[in-house]
Amino acid sequence: MRALVCHRLTDDLSGVEVREVERPEPADNEVLIRVRATSINYPDILLCQGKYQLKLAPPFTPGMDMAGEVIALGSAVKDFDIGDAVCGGAKFGNFAKYAAIPADGLQKKPEAFSFEEAASYSAAYLTAYVALVRRGNLQAGETLLVHGASGGVGMAAVDVGKVLGATVIATGGSDEKLAKVKAYGADHVINTAHGFRQEVKALTDGRGADVIYDPVGGDIFDESVRCIAFNGRLLVIGFTSGRIAQVSTNMPLIKGFSVVGVRAGEYGRQLPEQGRENIETIWKWAREGRTRPYVHASLPLEDTVKGFQMLLDRQVVGKLIVQP
Repeated sequence: MRALVCHRLTDDLSGVEVREVERPEPADNEVLIRVRATSINYPDILLCQGKYQLKLAPPFTPGMDMAGEVIALGSAVKDFDIGDAVCGGAKFGNFAKYAAIPADGLQKKPEAFSFEEAASYSAAYLTAYVALVRRGNLQAGETLLVHGASGGVGMAAVDVGKVLGATVIATGGSDEKLAKVKAYGADHVINTAHGFRQEVKALTDGRGADVIYDPVGGDIFDESVRCIAFNGRLLVIGFTSGRIAQVSTNMPLIKGFSVVGVRAGEYGRQLPEQGRENIETIWKWAREGRTRPYVHASLPLEDTVKGFQMLLDRQVVGKLIVQP
Protein backbone atom coordinates (compact mmCIF):
# COMPACT_ATOMS: atom_id res chain seq x y z
CA MET A 1 0.00 0.00 0.00
CA ARG A 2 1.01 3.64 -0.31
CA ALA A 3 1.88 5.50 2.87
CA LEU A 4 3.63 8.67 3.92
CA VAL A 5 6.93 7.62 5.49
CA CYS A 6 9.33 9.66 7.59
CA HIS A 7 12.64 7.95 6.85
CA ARG A 8 14.80 10.73 8.31
CA LEU A 9 14.16 13.43 10.93
CA THR A 10 14.77 16.87 9.38
CA ASP A 11 13.70 20.44 10.15
CA ASP A 12 12.77 21.06 6.51
CA LEU A 13 10.73 17.82 6.24
CA SER A 14 12.90 16.59 3.37
CA GLY A 15 13.00 13.19 5.06
CA VAL A 16 9.28 12.61 4.43
CA GLU A 17 7.94 11.00 1.25
CA VAL A 18 5.28 8.62 -0.09
CA ARG A 19 6.48 5.02 -0.34
CA GLU A 20 5.11 1.54 -0.92
CA VAL A 21 4.93 -0.38 2.36
CA GLU A 22 3.35 -3.59 3.61
CA ARG A 23 -0.33 -3.37 4.44
CA PRO A 24 -0.86 -3.91 8.19
CA GLU A 25 -2.82 -6.79 9.63
CA PRO A 26 -5.07 -6.11 12.63
CA ALA A 27 -4.05 -7.52 15.99
CA ASP A 28 -6.70 -9.15 18.18
CA ASN A 29 -7.93 -5.82 19.57
CA GLU A 30 -7.54 -3.83 16.34
CA VAL A 31 -9.67 -2.83 13.36
CA LEU A 32 -8.28 -2.55 9.85
CA ILE A 33 -9.52 0.65 8.19
CA ARG A 34 -9.58 1.73 4.56
CA VAL A 35 -8.64 5.33 5.26
CA ARG A 36 -10.74 7.92 3.42
CA ALA A 37 -9.46 11.06 5.13
CA THR A 38 -6.68 12.00 7.55
CA SER A 39 -6.29 15.46 9.07
CA ILE A 40 -2.99 17.28 9.46
CA ASN A 41 -2.06 18.28 13.01
CA TYR A 42 0.97 20.22 14.24
CA PRO A 43 2.22 17.17 16.19
CA ASP A 44 2.52 15.31 12.85
CA ILE A 45 5.03 17.92 11.71
CA LEU A 46 6.90 18.00 15.01
CA LEU A 47 7.09 14.19 15.01
CA CYS A 48 8.80 14.25 11.60
CA GLN A 49 11.22 16.91 12.84
CA GLY A 50 12.05 15.00 16.03
CA LYS A 51 10.70 17.89 18.12
CA TYR A 52 7.58 16.28 19.61
CA GLN A 53 7.43 14.86 23.14
CA LEU A 54 6.80 11.45 21.57
CA LYS A 55 10.05 10.32 19.92
CA LEU A 56 9.89 7.74 17.12
CA ALA A 57 12.85 6.21 15.34
CA PRO A 58 12.48 6.34 11.52
CA PRO A 59 11.07 4.88 9.44
CA PHE A 60 7.50 5.54 10.59
CA THR A 61 4.22 6.81 9.20
CA PRO A 62 2.76 9.89 10.92
CA GLY A 63 -0.94 10.77 11.06
CA MET A 64 -3.24 11.01 14.09
CA ASP A 65 -6.90 11.56 13.20
CA MET A 66 -8.58 9.63 10.40
CA ALA A 67 -11.93 8.43 9.11
CA GLY A 68 -12.70 5.48 6.89
CA GLU A 69 -14.42 2.13 6.50
CA VAL A 70 -13.86 -1.12 8.40
CA ILE A 71 -12.51 -3.89 6.16
CA ALA A 72 -11.25 -6.42 8.75
CA LEU A 73 -11.61 -7.12 12.47
CA GLY A 74 -9.28 -8.54 15.08
CA SER A 75 -10.54 -11.65 16.86
CA ALA A 76 -11.39 -9.76 20.08
CA VAL A 77 -13.30 -6.87 18.47
CA LYS A 78 -17.05 -6.94 19.20
CA ASP A 79 -18.33 -3.39 18.70
CA PHE A 80 -17.74 -2.93 14.97
CA ASP A 81 -18.75 -4.71 11.78
CA ILE A 82 -17.25 -4.93 8.31
CA GLY A 83 -18.36 -1.88 6.32
CA ASP A 84 -18.89 0.43 9.32
CA ALA A 85 -17.91 4.05 8.75
CA VAL A 86 -15.63 4.96 11.65
CA CYS A 87 -13.36 7.73 12.86
CA GLY A 88 -10.79 8.33 15.55
CA GLY A 89 -7.18 7.38 15.46
CA ALA A 90 -3.89 6.92 17.25
CA LYS A 91 -0.65 8.81 17.85
CA PHE A 92 0.71 7.93 14.40
CA GLY A 93 0.23 5.64 11.40
CA ASN A 94 -2.74 7.15 9.56
CA PHE A 95 -1.26 8.90 6.50
CA ALA A 96 -1.73 5.64 4.63
CA LYS A 97 -4.26 3.83 2.47
CA TYR A 98 -4.90 1.35 5.29
CA ALA A 99 -4.43 1.61 9.04
CA ALA A 100 -4.76 -0.91 11.87
CA ILE A 101 -6.13 0.93 14.90
CA PRO A 102 -7.11 -0.27 18.40
CA ALA A 103 -10.89 -0.58 18.56
CA ASP A 104 -11.06 1.51 21.74
CA GLY A 105 -9.65 4.46 19.77
CA LEU A 106 -12.55 4.47 17.29
CA GLN A 107 -16.06 5.88 17.08
CA LYS A 108 -18.81 5.27 14.57
CA LYS A 109 -18.84 8.27 12.24
CA PRO A 110 -21.68 10.71 12.97
CA GLU A 111 -24.14 10.37 10.10
CA ALA A 112 -24.19 14.12 9.46
CA PHE A 113 -20.39 14.30 9.14
CA SER A 114 -18.47 13.72 5.93
CA PHE A 115 -15.31 11.61 6.18
CA GLU A 116 -13.32 14.85 5.98
CA GLU A 117 -15.22 16.40 8.89
CA ALA A 118 -14.97 13.23 10.96
CA ALA A 119 -11.20 13.10 10.44
CA SER A 120 -10.94 16.74 11.57
CA TYR A 121 -12.68 16.29 14.87
CA SER A 122 -11.07 14.13 17.52
CA ALA A 123 -7.72 15.75 18.43
CA ALA A 124 -8.86 19.36 18.01
CA TYR A 125 -12.10 19.00 19.94
CA LEU A 126 -10.60 16.84 22.67
CA THR A 127 -7.92 19.50 23.16
CA ALA A 128 -10.54 22.25 23.31
CA TYR A 129 -12.77 20.30 25.71
CA VAL A 130 -10.00 19.31 28.12
CA ALA A 131 -8.63 22.85 28.03
CA LEU A 132 -11.88 24.73 28.54
CA VAL A 133 -13.82 22.31 30.74
CA ARG A 134 -11.32 20.23 32.70
CA ARG A 135 -8.44 22.67 33.03
CA GLY A 136 -10.01 26.09 32.48
CA ASN A 137 -13.37 25.54 34.22
CA LEU A 138 -15.00 27.91 31.72
CA GLN A 139 -18.45 29.00 32.90
CA ALA A 140 -21.45 30.32 31.01
CA GLY A 141 -21.31 34.10 30.88
CA GLU A 142 -17.52 34.30 31.16
CA THR A 143 -15.30 35.79 28.46
CA LEU A 144 -13.04 33.43 26.53
CA LEU A 145 -10.11 34.81 24.53
CA VAL A 146 -8.98 32.38 21.81
CA HIS A 147 -5.60 32.98 20.18
CA GLY A 148 -4.69 31.44 16.84
CA ALA A 149 -8.43 31.20 16.37
CA SER A 150 -8.36 30.37 12.66
CA GLY A 151 -6.30 27.21 13.21
CA GLY A 152 -7.76 23.77 13.83
CA VAL A 153 -7.54 23.80 17.62
CA GLY A 154 -8.48 27.49 17.65
CA MET A 155 -11.67 26.98 15.65
CA ALA A 156 -12.54 24.04 17.91
CA ALA A 157 -12.10 26.26 20.98
CA VAL A 158 -14.41 28.89 19.47
CA ASP A 159 -17.01 26.20 18.82
CA VAL A 160 -16.73 24.61 22.28
CA GLY A 161 -16.70 28.01 23.97
CA LYS A 162 -20.03 28.90 22.38
CA VAL A 163 -21.52 25.53 23.40
CA LEU A 164 -20.48 26.32 26.98
CA GLY A 165 -22.18 29.73 26.88
CA ALA A 166 -19.12 31.98 26.86
CA THR A 167 -18.59 35.26 25.06
CA VAL A 168 -15.80 34.45 22.63
CA ILE A 169 -13.12 36.92 21.49
CA ALA A 170 -11.01 35.44 18.69
CA THR A 171 -7.61 36.71 17.59
CA GLY A 172 -5.39 36.17 14.56
CA GLY A 173 -3.18 37.94 12.08
CA SER A 174 -5.42 38.02 8.99
CA ASP A 175 -8.63 39.99 8.52
CA GLU A 176 -9.73 37.54 5.83
CA LYS A 177 -9.32 34.52 8.10
CA LEU A 178 -10.86 36.32 11.07
CA ALA A 179 -13.95 37.06 8.98
CA LYS A 180 -14.39 33.30 8.61
CA VAL A 181 -13.95 32.82 12.35
CA LYS A 182 -16.58 35.50 12.99
CA ALA A 183 -19.00 33.79 10.62
CA TYR A 184 -18.23 30.52 12.41
CA GLY A 185 -19.52 31.91 15.71
CA ALA A 186 -17.01 34.18 17.46
CA ASP A 187 -18.65 37.20 19.10
CA HIS A 188 -15.67 39.50 18.48
CA VAL A 189 -12.46 39.26 16.43
CA ILE A 190 -9.18 41.14 16.85
CA ASN A 191 -6.28 41.34 14.40
CA THR A 192 -3.16 41.07 16.53
CA ALA A 193 -0.94 42.97 14.09
CA HIS A 194 -1.05 45.98 16.41
CA GLY A 195 -1.64 44.16 19.68
CA PHE A 196 -4.83 43.12 21.42
CA ARG A 197 -4.54 44.09 25.09
CA GLN A 198 -6.43 47.38 24.91
CA GLU A 199 -9.24 46.01 22.75
CA VAL A 200 -9.76 43.02 25.06
CA LYS A 201 -9.92 45.40 28.01
CA ALA A 202 -12.44 47.59 26.17
CA LEU A 203 -14.64 44.62 25.26
CA THR A 204 -14.67 43.43 28.88
CA ASP A 205 -15.25 46.80 30.58
CA GLY A 206 -11.68 46.80 31.83
CA ARG A 207 -11.80 43.38 33.53
CA GLY A 208 -9.91 41.33 30.98
CA ALA A 209 -10.66 37.82 29.76
CA ASP A 210 -11.63 35.14 32.26
CA VAL A 211 -10.08 32.30 30.25
CA ILE A 212 -7.33 32.66 27.62
CA TYR A 213 -6.68 29.77 25.24
CA ASP A 214 -3.15 30.08 23.86
CA PRO A 215 -1.71 27.66 21.30
CA VAL A 216 0.68 30.35 20.06
CA GLY A 217 2.98 31.31 22.94
CA GLY A 218 5.76 33.87 22.54
CA ASP A 219 4.65 37.49 22.33
CA ILE A 220 0.99 36.44 22.38
CA PHE A 221 1.45 34.86 25.81
CA ASP A 222 3.34 37.89 27.07
CA GLU A 223 0.55 40.27 26.12
CA SER A 224 -2.13 37.89 27.41
CA VAL A 225 -0.71 38.35 30.92
CA ARG A 226 -1.64 42.03 30.55
CA CYS A 227 -5.31 41.48 29.74
CA ILE A 228 -6.43 38.59 31.93
CA ALA A 229 -9.09 39.04 34.59
CA PHE A 230 -8.65 38.46 38.30
CA ASN A 231 -9.11 34.72 38.94
CA GLY A 232 -8.43 34.17 35.23
CA ARG A 233 -6.98 31.00 33.72
CA LEU A 234 -4.29 31.29 31.05
CA LEU A 235 -4.26 27.95 29.22
CA VAL A 236 -0.98 26.85 27.63
CA ILE A 237 -1.90 24.75 24.58
CA GLY A 238 1.28 24.98 22.50
CA PHE A 239 3.96 27.17 20.97
CA THR A 240 3.26 27.63 17.26
CA SER A 241 5.10 30.98 17.40
CA GLY A 242 8.30 29.02 17.99
CA ARG A 243 9.11 30.72 21.29
CA ILE A 244 8.29 29.26 24.68
CA ALA A 245 7.29 32.23 26.83
CA GLN A 246 8.24 32.86 30.44
CA VAL A 247 6.27 34.69 33.11
CA SER A 248 7.57 36.41 36.23
CA THR A 249 5.77 34.79 39.14
CA ASN A 250 4.91 38.17 40.65
CA MET A 251 2.43 38.68 37.80
CA PRO A 252 0.06 35.78 38.63
CA LEU A 253 0.46 36.67 42.30
CA ILE A 254 -0.48 40.34 41.89
CA LYS A 255 -3.15 39.81 39.22
CA GLY A 256 -4.55 36.66 40.82
CA PHE A 257 -4.54 34.41 37.75
CA SER A 258 -3.40 30.86 37.03
CA VAL A 259 -1.16 29.54 34.26
CA VAL A 260 -2.49 26.10 33.39
CA GLY A 261 -0.86 23.49 31.16
CA VAL A 262 -3.03 21.44 28.81
CA ARG A 263 -2.15 18.00 27.43
CA ALA A 264 -5.43 16.44 26.40
CA GLY A 265 -4.10 12.96 25.67
CA GLU A 266 -2.04 12.80 28.85
CA TYR A 267 -5.06 13.97 30.87
CA GLY A 268 -6.96 10.89 29.73
CA ARG A 269 -4.02 8.58 30.37
CA GLN A 270 -3.56 9.89 33.91
CA LEU A 271 -7.30 10.03 34.67
CA PRO A 272 -8.87 7.23 32.57
CA GLU A 273 -12.45 7.64 33.82
CA GLN A 274 -12.51 11.36 33.09
CA GLY A 275 -10.71 10.67 29.81
CA ARG A 276 -13.53 8.37 28.70
CA GLU A 277 -16.08 10.99 29.74
CA ASN A 278 -14.25 13.62 27.68
CA ILE A 279 -14.35 11.51 24.53
CA GLU A 280 -17.96 10.48 25.07
CA THR A 281 -19.02 14.09 25.53
CA ILE A 282 -17.38 15.55 22.44
CA TRP A 283 -18.79 12.79 20.20
CA LYS A 284 -22.21 13.16 21.81
CA TRP A 285 -22.11 16.84 20.90
CA ALA A 286 -21.12 15.92 17.35
CA ARG A 287 -24.03 13.49 16.98
CA GLU A 288 -26.43 16.07 18.40
CA GLY A 289 -25.26 18.66 15.90
CA ARG A 290 -23.94 21.00 18.59
CA THR A 291 -20.41 21.06 17.20
CA ARG A 292 -18.96 20.77 13.69
CA PRO A 293 -15.35 21.18 12.52
CA TYR A 294 -14.33 23.59 9.80
CA VAL A 295 -12.53 21.93 6.87
CA HIS A 296 -10.25 24.16 4.81
CA ALA A 297 -9.42 21.83 1.91
CA SER A 298 -8.44 18.28 0.93
CA LEU A 299 -5.13 17.20 -0.62
CA PRO A 300 -3.92 13.94 -2.19
CA LEU A 301 -1.40 11.87 -0.21
CA GLU A 302 1.44 13.05 -2.49
CA ASP A 303 0.86 16.64 -1.34
CA THR A 304 1.00 15.94 2.41
CA VAL A 305 4.34 17.69 2.91
CA LYS A 306 2.94 20.65 0.96
CA GLY A 307 0.07 20.59 3.46
CA PHE A 308 2.55 20.55 6.34
CA GLN A 309 4.13 23.69 4.91
CA MET A 310 0.73 25.34 4.44
CA LEU A 311 0.11 24.81 8.15
CA LEU A 312 3.53 26.19 9.07
CA ASP A 313 2.94 29.21 6.82
CA ARG A 314 -0.46 29.86 8.46
CA GLN A 315 -2.37 29.47 5.21
CA VAL A 316 -5.04 27.19 6.68
CA VAL A 317 -8.38 28.05 8.29
CA GLY A 318 -9.63 25.17 10.41
CA LYS A 319 -8.42 21.73 9.35
CA LEU A 320 -6.53 20.53 6.30
CA ILE A 321 -7.31 17.02 5.06
CA VAL A 322 -5.28 14.39 3.22
CA GLN A 323 -7.10 11.73 1.20
CA PRO A 324 -4.80 8.66 0.93
